[in-house]
Amino acid sequence: MLNKLKWKFTRFMYGRYGVDQLYKASVLLFIVLQVLQVFVQNFFLNVLIFALIFWTFYRVFSKNIYARQKENQIFLKFTRAIKSKGKLFVRRLKDIDSYRYRKCSACNTTLRLPKKRGKHKARCPKCGHLLEVKIWI
Repeated sequence: MLNKLKWKFTRFMYGRYGVDQLYKASVLLFIVLQVLQVFVQNFFLNVLIFALIFWTFYRVFSKNIYARQKENQIFLKFTRAIKSKGKLFVRRLKDIDSYRYRKCSACNTTLRLPKKRGKHKARCPKCGHLLEVKIWI
């Protein structure tokens, strides 16, 4: 009985987009909004939750795979940028005693320089541009 139901669902999902990272993030947002809805009774929040769950299921059952992949790639690009900035921030906090971070004026690459007070010359490893760096603290 259960295998037959599983087989029918698998056959139904054939050619449909399914689950991806954007789906997982929207389900997590749905859970957070549901918990918030328990404490704050608001009509607009209720409408937002309904729209979110409708949009999430629309994406899962969609047969337009190319459009759903494009949406997911935009989401991943956005989250990747946030994660990389967060990792750089944590790394800066860990290295605050021994290193300073500066950006190359030519290619915008973040350089990690040893903490030595005064003026120094540093060469960017990516583009080879020679920088004059002044480290105060």
